[in-house]
Amino acid sequence: MNAQRAQEISESPVIAKVLYNGEKVYIQHVNADAGTARIYPLDDPQKEQEVSLSNLTEH
Repeated sequence: MNAQRAQEISESPVIAKVLYNGEKVYIQHVNADAGTARIYPLDDPQKEQEVSLSNLTEH
């Protein structure tokens, strides 16, 4: 996923269908300079992690 689209999703009030390793996730923050995003699984907000934008897909 590109940084601009990830940023749009993170700022939108609508939860987009974004997957990380086949799991639905919420994008909290995007670091475009580093090419990463702070995410967590929709069913487990305690499992925050920083991942590469290239590992995120939108469906």
